[in-house]
Amino acid sequence: MNEHAYDRMLRIKTSSGLQALSGSVHQNRYEATPYDALEVLVEEYELKWTDDLVDYGCGKGRVSFFLHHHFQLTVTGVDVNGHLYQESLENQASYMQKVKKTTGSVLFERCLAEEYGVERAQNKFYFFNPFSIQIFMKVVNNILRSVEQEPRAVDLILYYPTSEYLQFLHDRTAFELFMEVRVPKRYEQDENERFVIFRLL
Repeated sequence: MNEHAYDRMLRIKTSSGLQALSGSVHQNRYEATPYDALEVLVEEYELKWTDDLVDYGCGKGRVSFFLHHHFQLTVTGVDVNGHLYQESLENQASYMQKVKKTTGSVLFERCLAEEYGVERAQNKFYFFNPFSIQIFMKVVNNILRSVEQEPRAVDLILYYPTSEYLQFLHDRTAFELFMEVRVPKRYEQDENERFVIFRLL
């Protein structure tokens, strides 16, 4: 199924390519995770309806809706961009008309990622390089503080991970590499075309 067909099936609009964010050096441009990559992820990586996932830099909400559709889990999308936030809310209204009765939920919050208050039930965290390593470090430290207050296993799911993100997690946190999911259908020669999942037990 192509990008537009998936959008139609979910009753959302996320297939408009790259969009610039603010002029901040810490905010990367918005780019939706490709649907064919997400298909590979859900085949290889198990999520449950009891999971509670945060999608950092969610943009228009593609990952949030896709994962909720597949697993009926609770997802919270976080983005600082007002225009993208508004589009995610419009997508939410359309998507909820489609799903009607469901477990889990799809919510969106507009705020700086480093100011988002991680909730005690949240145990999965998704990143597609939404911001600089400085912001990523603050976000991960917020997650770790939440785990100190409410001990639980948590996963960080990174798509197309940067070497800076990986080095920080390897060298300066207690997270351990749990699994790697390659995306062979897209660009076979691109070593970064993969999901890397880090787990903290």
